[in-house]
Order: sequence, then C-alpha cells, then structure tokens
Amino acid sequence: MAFREDEDTLGTVKVPKDAHYGPQTQRSILNFDICRKTDLMPMEVIKSLVLLKLCASKINKSKGRLAQKEQEAIESACEEVLMNKHNHEFPLVIWQTGSGTQTNMNVNEVISSVANTKLGKDKGSKAPVHPNDHVNCGQSSNDIIPSAINVAVVISCIEYLLPKVTYLRDSLKKKQGEFENFVKIGRTHLQDAVPMTFGQELSGYIDQIDQNLDYIRGHLAHISRLALGGTAVGTGLNSFTGFDVEVCTELTELVLSRWRKGTAFFEAFNEQFLISCSNKLEFSPAINKFAALAGHDALLVFSGMLQSLATAFLKMASDFTLLASGPRCGFSEIILPANEPGSSIMPGKVNPTQCESMSMVAVQVMGNHQSVAIGASRGILELNVFKPLIASNLIHSIKLLADSAHSFAQHCVLDMQVNETKMREYTERSLMLVTALSPKIGYEKSAQLAKWAEANGKSLREAVAEFKFISLEQYDEIVNPKEMTLGGE
Repeated sequence: MAFREDEDTLGTVKVPKDAHYGPQTQRSILNFDICRKTDLMPMEVIKSLVLLKLCASKINKSKGRLAQKEQEAIESACEEVLMNKHNHEFPLVIWQTGSGTQTNMNVNEVISSVANTKLGKDKGSKAPVHPNDHVNCGQSSNDIIPSAINVAVVISCIEYLLPKVTYLRDSLKKKQGEFENFVKIGRTHLQDAVPMTFGQELSGYIDQIDQNLDYIRGHLAHISRLALGGTAVGTGLNSFTGFDVEVCTELTELVLSRWRKGTAFFEAFNEQFLISCSNKLEFSPAINKFAALAGHDALLVFSGMLQSLATAFLKMASDFTLLASGPRCGFSEIILPANEPGSSIMPGKVNPTQCESMSMVAVQVMGNHQSVAIGASRGILELNVFKPLIASNLIHSIKLLADSAHSFAQHCVLDMQVNETKMREYTERSLMLVTALSPKIGYEKSAQLAKWAEANGKSLREAVAEFKFISLEQYDEIVNPKEMTLGGE
C-alpha cells in the first residue's frame, strides 16, 4: 500500500495515499485497534454528523464565516457521504476518546478532502477547505457529537423502529380479528383460570406494543433538543448567538423535505410512513447546554423505553413458545410455522425459532440499556465521556428491535394457526368454569364442587349432578364458556 506523509499538531503521520481521511483518523486507527471488524462507529452517527455540518456550512456562509466556493464544496462533499459513496473512509471504532473527538475529526478530514478534490486539489489537502477552520466552524466535538447522536436516534426511530414495530402490531391485530371467537382457557400462575378468547389474549400484546410506541413517539421531542452551540463546555465560545437556532431550523427542513418525498437517510422501510411523519419533527437547541454536554438524560430515558418494548417482546415470545409447546406433550394450543428442521438428532422436530430469536434480542437490549445507564452516569464535571458507547448501544438496540419485530411478524405471526380441538378440550376439562357458579351458589360450595371433581377424576358437570346444588339445566345455562369471556354475571 502506498502512503503519503500528513501532518497534524503532533507531527507527521503516514496515511494511505488513496484515503480521504487524514492524520487524526490514522492515529486513532493505530492507537485503538479494538474489535475493528465488529465495533465501528455506526454510520447513522456519521451521517448525522454530516447532516449537521452541511447545515452549519449554510449558516456560516450566510454570516460571512465561509466563502461561497468553500461552502458549495463542503455541501457537495456532504451529499456524497450521505449517498454512501465514502463509507469506507470511516474506519474508527467506538472504543476511542469518550467525547467522540476522533470520529468528529474523521468526518471533518473526509469532508475537507472530498471538497478540496472537487476544487482540483489532491486527496488529503487541507486547503482551501480546512477540516477545523471550515468544516468544523462554530462547533466543538463536545457539542456536535452529542447532537449527532440525538439526530441519529430520532431519524433511526422514525425510519425503521416505529414502522417495523407498527408492522408487527398490525400483524397481531390481523390475527386478533381472525381468532376473536376461538375460546380457550385462561391461565394465571400457570394454573387453569377462566375462559377467554385467543383474540382477547392477542389484544394484550397489541396494547403493550401500542403503549410502548406512544412512549417512544412522545419522547422524540426531548431527544430532538440538541447540544449544538454549546461548543467546548456549554458557554458557546467561538460560536455566535443564534447559530444553534438557525442550524436546527435548517436541519429540520432538510430532513422533512427528504421525508416528504418518501426518501430515507438511513433505511426506508415504509415510504408512506415517512411521508406521514414529515410534519411531526422539529429539532431545537437544548434548553441548557451545560446539561446537554455533561448529561444524556433524554437518551437514558429513551433507552429505558427500548427496554420496556423489549420486555413486552420477551413476554410475547415466551408466551407463544409455551402455547405452541408439544405437539403431543405440551399445551399445543397454537401452531407456529415450521421454518426450519429443529434438531440434528431428533427427526421431525420443529422448534419455535422466531420466539427464541426475539427473546435473545430482548435480553440483548436489556443489556445494552445497562451499558447506557452506566455510561450516562459518567458525566464528569462539564463533559460526559462515554458518548460513543451510548451511541452504539442505542443504535444497536433500535436495529435489533426493529428487525426482530419485522422478522417475528413475517415468519411467525402471519402464518400462525390455532389448534381449535385442543383449545376446546382444555376449556371443557377446566374446573375453573366453576367460577361462573359462584354468584349463584356461593364461593364455598363452588370450591367444594371443584375439589370433589379433581379428587375423583370427574367433570364439573358430574360434580353438580352429585351434589345437586343446582340442576343440570341451570348448570348448562350458567356455565357457557363463550358467554363467560364477555364478563359480567
């Protein structure tokens, strides 16, 4: 590989000749060779940095801080990065400086070099567009990195978390309608309880998802408040009054204008969903820049919401696993799609693989949340120095939940069937049907019937015939499993 000699404030560094990145990026590559194949800074954060720098360049030009030629070159370079033309130029891992300074300089160096090549200069040139003086104008790593993390989280949520989880929710809703009249026995403490419909059971999962979607949607406004303009410690030194407001306004319009066309920055799962969100977003400056640099409370709360969604997913996946257990020696109330052979030794075995996958995703998201919580607590004096860790775990959790929701809907929910025979058998055998008799004959007599039936291996109807607390005709009128699912006496 051919190298060029490049300089920064510490001296000379050998940089790959064909690279747009420069000496500060190269130093980070050499100094932090930690899990390079797996733990790169998420491209969502890189692209969000680029978006912010593009908007900042426009505002800086309008204030005379950037010449038109420089700004146009920066904008063109930013557009190329957003179009994925330079993804290989961002090789840094999250295990670097806790402020993310090296990633900020990686982006500054690449934009500067790409801009300068458009102006006829060599790769790695720092003139006429300089990485610090022009691309980073009015910014510090300490305010631009947390701003980029927030932007990345907001856009990721709207472009793929919300639509993919909504797709799962709608898939469950479809099956709820399909199975609304299938009566089954409910269970509490894993013991027989009173009847319900499978549609009612599915409605619980749907509402849990709906609640978590509402939490997330409602919280995006808090994450949309950016640290930009605080610069090094929150005072705004080397920026100017109004810079934060103008950049946020420019950023909002840039993002929404793209969404109005159904075009994503990261991933377009549902173009119509993007269009529907094109009037529901506004980036604004953080109310207190000192808190925005040193703490990440909004991100921590959001991470907790992701954990809450993961909890709902884990419950649903675990329940589906239990209800599908069998096929002959388990509950066997539902039939999940046979997607793969289940065993290398037991022929014909099929496992609930989508449920297991979703369960592992949920546990990983819970683990990610613990890392975010600890990282968010590391705001020493004026700066939190766990920013790359927080960013990586949040983006990871968003992607895991989004992809898992889509996979579970596609390969489990939509092709799920019920075993009506088993549901009816369990319902008819359940002694907890006696609950419907309690208002008529009282709790103690009802318990006496259930205990006798269980001890003697008899049905509840046979127990009624034995004790004669009511007639069999009355029993048949009162103990109607379908009617019992409607509530009341």
